[in-house]
Amino acid sequence: MAKKKKIIVQGHELTLLLKRDSEEYISLTDMARGFEGEPGEYIRNWLRNGSTIQYLGVWEKVHNPDFNLVEFHQIKTELIDNTFLMSAKKWIDRTSAIGIEAKAGRYGGTYAHNEIALQFATWLSPEFHVYLVKEFKRLKQIEAQEQKDSLDWSLKRMLTKINYSIHTDAIKEKLIPPRLAQGKTSGLVYAGEADILNVALFGMTAGQWRAQNPDAKGNIRDHATTEQLLVLANLEAINAELIRQRLSQDERVVRLNEAAITQMKSILNSPSRPNLPPPDKE
Repeated sequence: MAKKKKIIVQGHELTLLLKRDSEEYISLTDMARGFEGEPGEYIRNWLRNGSTIQYLGVWEKVHNPDFNLVEFHQIKTELIDNTFLMSAKKWIDRTSAIGIEAKAGRYGGTYAHNEIALQFATWLSPEFHVYLVKEFKRLKQIEAQEQKDSLDWSLKRMLTKINYSIHTDAIKEKLIPPRLAQGKTSGLVYAGEADILNVALFGMTAGQWRAQNPDAKGNIRDHATTEQLLVLANLEAINAELIRQRLSQDERVVRLNEAAITQMKSILNSPSRPNLPPPDKE
C-alpha cells in the first residue's frame, strides 16, 4: 500500500501518496474541493483543455516509455470537436499514461504526479498554485532534514558499535581480510560480481563459505560484522569504477582486497569513543 501524507494549502487538506520511484502523487480531487462545485467537473474541464493535453503528452513522452503516441495524436485531432470529452480514466486507458492515476476505495479520487498537479493548480487559481508550491517546498525541506538527522543517528550508532565491539587484538586480527597474492586468483571461480567482493573481503566465495558452514543459516554476508558490511559498501563503489576502467576480474579482486585491508585497518585503528554508550541489543 502506498504511503500517505497530508499537506494544508489555504486551509484545505491535500492527500499525497508515495507512488512510482519514490515520487509523490497529489490528489487533484482534494485540490478541486477547495473550490465551489463538484471536484470531478473541474478535473474533466481541465482535461478538455488543449494546452493541458499538450502538456500531459510532453510529460508522458519524457517519463513514460510505454506512452501510446498513436492514441495521443488521435486525441489531439479530437480536440477541435465541440463534443470532445476527457476523463482521467479515459486518458489512462487510451494512452497508458502514468502521470495521472484514478483510484477507487479508500483515499480514492484522481491523483497526479506532483509536477502535473502543480500545472493543475495553476489552471485552478494562480494564488492557489503559489501557496501549493510554497507548502510543497516546505515539506521537502522538512523531509530532507529528517533524512539528514536519521543518517547522522545511523552513523553515530555504527561508530558506537565499532568502538564497543573492537576491544581485543584477536578480534582485530580476525576482521582484517587475508591478503591475496597477485597472479594467484585465476583458480577461483566467481558466481558474479558479488563473489568478487566476497573474496576480496572474506577471502572466499559464497560457495566456499557454505561448504565450510553447512549448518549455518543465511549466507556469508548474513554473518558479517558491522565493520565488514561498512567496508563492503565501499568496495561496491570501488568495483564499479574498476569495471569502467575495463580491468579483468583477477585484477579487480586483488585491488579490492588491498582496499578492504586498508579500510579495515583504518576502522580498527580509529580512536575509541568512551563517551558513547554500548550498542543496542538487536
